Amino acid sequence: MKKVLIVMLAVVCLGLLVTGCTPSQQAGGDTIKLGVNMELSGAVATYGQDTMDGIELAAEELNAAGGVDGKTVELVKYDNKSAVDEAVTLATKLTTQDGVIAILGPATTGPFLAEIPVATDNKVPVITGSATADSVTIDESGKVKEYAFRICFTDSLQGKAAGEFASKNLSLKKAIVLLDNASEYSKGLAKSFSDTFKDNGGTIVAQEAFVAGETDFNAVITKIKDKDFDCMFVSGYYNEAGIIIKQARAQGIDVPIIGGDGYDSPTLAELAGAKACSDVYFANHYTKLDQDEMVVSFYNSFKEKYGKEPNAFNALGYDLVLFACDAASRASELTGEGVKDALAATTNFKGVTGTCRIDENHNPVKSLVVIELQDGKQVKSTRMEF
Repeated sequence: MKKVLIVMLAVVCLGLLVTGCTPSQQAGGDTIKLGVNMELSGAVATYGQDTMDGIELAAEELNAAGGVDGKTVELVKYDNKSAVDEAVTLATKLTTQDGVIAILGPATTGPFLAEIPVATDNKVPVITGSATADSVTIDESGKVKEYAFRICFTDSLQGKAAGEFASKNLSLKKAIVLLDNASEYSKGLAKSFSDTFKDNGGTIVAQEAFVAGETDFNAVITKIKDKDFDCMFVSGYYNEAGIIIKQARAQGIDVPIIGGDGYDSPTLAELAGAKACSDVYFANHYTKLDQDEMVVSFYNSFKEKYGKEPNAFNALGYDLVLFACDAASRASELTGEGVKDALAATTNFKGVTGTCRIDENHNPVKSLVVIELQDGKQVKSTRMEF
């Protein structure tokens, strides 16, 4: 078993030996039941499937190392089919029939937001690894959602990181911003980047919109290509960003192109073409370039199990299990409410995607990385601390 997991589990078990088990924990039997409400089919199935791969690897490794305080991690897994109504139905089943102490997922914002009222009513915490919208853990009045947590950074934080990197690390001064006006993710990311870039003395030369799902962006590229700018911030997902990169390079735009975690897919370089996918930078949760012992161990284990390199969704899925089990090991009792309180009290959780504490809004306070692509390959990563 990997050294880092043995050390982690030894610490967990020692802590529980010192504090002892409450009657509620003893009544919980020999398992720690975690619900998984994930997009395994449907429109965004790749996100859910990748997250699930990481989840299953982490549970397998924990159980091989003896479980958590001798308890086996049991995953109760369901496919929400990328549908909001199905996510709600499954959250109800997991909390009222399956007896889970926490739910991992969904991976995307809409379904995750929809399950939170169910979780709150039944006092079972829900944790997402990849829903980055700022509204996930706080309501419109700014009040924290008591049973909702995440381990990924927010859109505002990654937009800030991209803006800081562009202005300070690359010394860029004039940016063009392209965004999808129909996407909250794209708009939130673009706003945070623009605000940070301007605060650092930069200028947003122009902001133009594109439509998700299109394959020809030449009109908007033609509109901006003759302006005076030294970088482009393309706020969106890899399927549009890859084509925009390809068509921008074809029209002679050779400035750095910057984005967020939506770029994290090998399809980005496939769509752009390897040569065009150079001087591209994006904020992300994880990079295979990190030589941290835990990251290297995860990378090797994942590649051995699945025959492919892990991406950020794989890493976040892995960390979801470790995060939930860390809280379970510290909970006053193995109930949803006990685990919720332990999650909120997290101060030094170490995962593949970084070390974090949970703040008052149930968001992780953690670093992130900006990855540089040359010829479609990751060549360098820069860790940004906030």
